[in-house]
Amino acid sequence: MSGAHPADPIAEAFEAHRARLTAVAYRVLGSHADADDAVQETWLRLSRQHADAIDNLGGWLTTVVGRISLDLLRSRRTRATVPLDDQLSELTVTLDDGPTPEELVALGDSVGLALLTVLDSLRPDERLAFVLHDVFALPHGEIGTILGRSTDATKMLTSRARRKVQAAQHSAGDPQQRREVVAAFLAAAREGRFSRLLEVLHPEVEFTVHAPGGRFVTIGATEVAGRARVAGGAGRGRAATVNGRPGVLAWNEDGTPLSVLAFTVADGLITEITAVVDPAALALMDLPAPV
Repeated sequence: MSGAHPADPIAEAFEAHRARLTAVAYRVLGSHADADDAVQETWLRLSRQHADAIDNLGGWLTTVVGRISLDLLRSRRTRATVPLDDQLSELTVTLDDGPTPEELVALGDSVGLALLTVLDSLRPDERLAFVLHDVFALPHGEIGTILGRSTDATKMLTSRARRKVQAAQHSAGDPQQRREVVAAFLAAAREGRFSRLLEVLHPEVEFTVHAPGGRFVTIGATEVAGRARVAGGAGRGRAATVNGRPGVLAWNEDGTPLSVLAFTVADGLITEITAVVDPAALALMDLPAPV
């Protein structure tokens, strides 16, 4: 921790709470870098406080990191999107068919990221209230203090957020169904069956390819079906989970990563495909080795 003396009792007390603060900030913000910034700012604010004036250090720290995370989340909505390199380095990719013990740690992050994908549809205050209450079991009264709302108003906010999350999860369908839709797409792409591709693609599907020449986006089922050969080769890779979404990881013959694909499926149709084929971008990721 920057600027903290190891013998400082306040620093030691803060370190005892660091892991939980980081978890809160990460679940709210969905970015390890932003979460680290929020926790560091929390420490800076604590270092300027008189410790004797804080009755409940854990509650005080949670309130501060919550407010900082909320401010970051709100500012993110008004500025340009996160840089591409940061987005890609946040991807968590685990192979399906029984992860190794080492991969289970990453899989835990992936499950969390699946929830973060749903949380992106919430307003900043809804997202913070849902995460603090439903994920970290913080009382509505304490959350209301962070948000500047009454306890009853916070309960209503959390309830509304929970309904949105449940609706989004229901729309996504069960994991096996999503896998079957993706498998059908890959088979159709590999075999060049244009009509079958149209059956599994949402009319407004968005296909984003991160290639050496830049980021290319194609929108619309007909247009995406015409470019599906980019994804067809991935059918020779391994099924994977990418940030909680069904995906595919493929390697070159020399064992270096060839591509990572991630699919978003809702109501039985593919609504979004992300393909990373840029070797430099793939090198940023902590990808499993070929098996």
